[in-house]
Amino acid sequence: MMAPSKLPRQLADTWQSRLGLAPAGEPAPPWATSRWFNHEGAPLQPAALRGRVVVLHAFQMLCPACVHHGLPQAQRIQAAFAADDVAVVGLHTVFEHHAAMMPVSLEAFLHENRIRLAVGVDAVAADATDPIPVTMRRYGFQGTPSLVLIDRKGRVRRHAFGAEEDLTVGAAIAVLLAEVG
Repeated sequence: MMAPSKLPRQLADTWQSRLGLAPAGEPAPPWATSRWFNHEGAPLQPAALRGRVVVLHAFQMLCPACVHHGLPQAQRIQAAFAADDVAVVGLHTVFEHHAAMMPVSLEAFLHENRIRLAVGVDAVAADATDPIPVTMRRYGFQGTPSLVLIDRKGRVRRHAFGAEEDLTVGAAIAVLLAEVG
């Protein structure tokens, strides 16, 4: 039988692995945004959100999986966790159909779909021939929807592409909330 003092650490390590949580590493890269919706004040940044677990949902408004799964999941997460503990942030990262997904269209989309979470518009690349936005490139997103979990110390702990199960994401958030130090 294992000593009781070692049991919690071993269980935590096991669950972190099962939930796809990476060991703590480098700080999350900053977000490059050109505009924010549903947020007033200084642009949001991972460093300014330290002390909370950050859930970053990268999406495109014309992406069916984003509309039917990613954004509703982000809203459920925002409703389930206290804002003092978990910050849920949307990132509209457009890498295709640029002309159809301008900020004016996004504003109407957010309003019509009652999306209340803070949403940043990913900044376009400095090279006009590069269709990949700045934050998308910094985080290495493969596409949308993408989910990033950032721990209380501002380090990326989970990076996923595609639809993620609510229970898995919720459990991963709970493990990050329970981490000490």
